[in-house]
Amino acid sequence: MTDHMPDDVSAAGRDLRAYTDELRPRHGVVRNVHGEWVLLRHELVVQAALSDDRFSSAVSSQLHVPNGMDSTEHTAYREALDRFLTPEALTPFRERFRRVAADLVASLPRGVAIDAVSQVGVRFAVRAQSAWLGWPADLEDRLVDWVAENHAATRSGDRSWTRQVAESFDDLIRSVLEPRRGAREDDTDDVTVRLMRTEVNGRPLTDAEIVSVLRNWTGGDLGSIAQCIGVLVHYLATHPAVQDQLRSGVPDAEIDAMIDEILRIDDPFVSNRRVTTCPVTIGGVELPQGARVKLNWTSANRDETVFGDPDALDVERNADRNLVYGIGRHACPGRSLATLEMRIAVQELLAATSSIALEPQQPAERAVSPVGGWAKVAVVLA
Repeated sequence: MTDHMPDDVSAAGRDLRAYTDELRPRHGVVRNVHGEWVLLRHELVVQAALSDDRFSSAVSSQLHVPNGMDSTEHTAYREALDRFLTPEALTPFRERFRRVAADLVASLPRGVAIDAVSQVGVRFAVRAQSAWLGWPADLEDRLVDWVAENHAATRSGDRSWTRQVAESFDDLIRSVLEPRRGAREDDTDDVTVRLMRTEVNGRPLTDAEIVSVLRNWTGGDLGSIAQCIGVLVHYLATHPAVQDQLRSGVPDAEIDAMIDEILRIDDPFVSNRRVTTCPVTIGGVELPQGARVKLNWTSANRDETVFGDPDALDVERNADRNLVYGIGRHACPGRSLATLEMRIAVQELLAATSSIALEPQQPAERAVSPVGGWAKVAVVLA
């Protein structure tokens, strides 16, 4: 078992899906150039995710609610916040999301190339999240620009730039909170107002905690939803039979399962971080206490020992092993919201078109480390 990346291979500038496909058959655990231990195989990622007593999520010096919390503290915040994200809580927003998707698709040109990531994914993610949170429409361009700059800063590896981009987003959040401080007591339709009135352990959330939650719900999700839609549109464009199947009328639950499986094949939620609380042996590698660890979901979801051909679409067989939304105590709380948004986006796109095809003169471009999915997907709608 080799405990480091091969000397002649670096993740920088590479498609992470292809990179981990290359490494995973030979290495279950690798150490990257930043000194982080990366878990690549399904079994090891599941093992670490379920062992949150040994693999702590408290990895950042900054406040991350609830992602960066452990044990009873994490449970208390999840109980207070998860009620915003249940299928029942999201039901009133379905028609809002549908109007957002229908209006966006209607505005897209036909017969010429458009980018499924920036023109569809990013715009839809920003408008849908704003509709859910009750944020003003005039923030759209600022949010779109922020997503682009955040991706650029993340890819650059420049920590000062990344920090600056994060701080600018926190300022944007504060600009949304300020006008709501005097909101009426009966203003229960505004999710942001309701969040500001949420209590944990008998006390109101602090301003810092509210900003952290909204950063997680928006800053963390906007880029991810955009990347997911890019993956979904690319898959539909390269699999006309799947387009035809979904256009023929498929129950929502079946569409959701299909989306989950497409995202398993090409998972843009690349990884989450952990830190060991004690010496741990995993995959035959001894990790010291305090070791920085990455659970690579993209790689685990393509583990050939679990899924066979990782590119084969097999909804029923793979469903109970799919890790797109994680597993265990820290599984993604926004799964219902993300699934609802993506299902509606796909349904409206297919309902308003007769075909979605790749533009052969503009080959799709993969996103590169540390971002997953596609950077650009040029498609033509008809």
